[in-house]
Amino acid sequence: MKKLLLIVLFGTICGQVLGQNAEQNSALGSSVKTPWFESIQYRGYAQLRYNRLFETNPDLSCDQCDRSWGENGGFFFRRIRMIFYGDIHPRVYFYIQPDFASGGNNFAQIRDAYFDLAIDAKKRFRVRIGQSKVPFGFENLQSSQNRIPLDRNDGLNSAVANERDIGLMFYYAPEKIRRRFSQLVSSGLKGSGDYGVFGLGIYNGQTANQPERNSTPHIVMRATYPFELPSGQIIEGSLQGYTGEFVINRNTTDPLAQTEFREYRYGASFVLYPQPFGIQAEYNFGRGPEFDTETLNVEDKPLQGGYIMTSYYIKKGGDTFIPFARWHYYAGGKKHELDATKHRVNEQEIGVEWQPHKNFELVAMYTFSDRTFENSLNLDNRQKGSLLRLQAQVNF
Repeated sequence: MKKLLLIVLFGTICGQVLGQNAEQNSALGSSVKTPWFESIQYRGYAQLRYNRLFETNPDLSCDQCDRSWGENGGFFFRRIRMIFYGDIHPRVYFYIQPDFASGGNNFAQIRDAYFDLAIDAKKRFRVRIGQSKVPFGFENLQSSQNRIPLDRNDGLNSAVANERDIGLMFYYAPEKIRRRFSQLVSSGLKGSGDYGVFGLGIYNGQTANQPERNSTPHIVMRATYPFELPSGQIIEGSLQGYTGEFVINRNTTDPLAQTEFREYRYGASFVLYPQPFGIQAEYNFGRGPEFDTETLNVEDKPLQGGYIMTSYYIKKGGDTFIPFARWHYYAGGKKHELDATKHRVNEQEIGVEWQPHKNFELVAMYTFSDRTFENSLNLDNRQKGSLLRLQAQVNF
């Protein structure tokens, strides 16, 4: 049924778009003078980190967050992103983003590679084809270039490692709201970008740059709306959920050991944009695979987690300061780790972002962490500690 839905959706949309494009091209005739390649634009950013100052426990780490945490960590390029994008046709937009610091090994890997087909001339209805972010969670959709804390929260980020997958995404948003989404990013208010007020997608489900391992795609749906109050203050609320079958990696010689698990999640997001005081909060519930340290088996279990963050936007002369504090929690497995590693996370962070100008940012963040991460290779592993984390970011 899901495959049939995918074929019908893809065929209908492409047929409509191609038909409208042909009609539009005929009407435009020789009035189109700019070659498509002249509309391509380029931008990017790079992040350099150091996590060892005032470190109290070198065994405290988080591979999904930042692999330079803990023992043997040092200066670390977290991201080196170069983004190529533009409208190559009035109805076709493309976006390609490689990362040259993937996994801290300084090799290139595709993060995004997609194109949008606009169904109508005002681009209210779009279909996104390729590898892109899965519309689940505000912070997951928010670019790391704009996010204030150094890493995404475990509670929602554990849903989609690297936040991306390959598939088809349908987005709808009125022109007015698309402009508002854009302004929330360009104004420095740390918006998530334009993923529509409604999104519906079908995707592989094994996460970015991973081959599909079963015949069952994932389905995701999200609804969000940024309300503007008479005072100019903007509040955004979101509801989202997804479901699918995920194939895990297991440390076992048993050929009959279960590797495919049904998973689902649903959650809500709330954002009071910092004008100047801001609040950001998200929480999700669901079920998925998790390693059980008593049975030494991977089992289907409930999960939950989220965070709340406060921030304050201060503009002083040409400098911008954003002090913030965040608490996040997660209890569940991480499906993309070995044996769907059991995690229990309770973490508090306090810090400040300083922007002397738009091309440079510096974040200092003190982290108090209590993390349990256990699988068949590590049956008793609870680590507590604190550390000062620093990040310099260059935008170009």
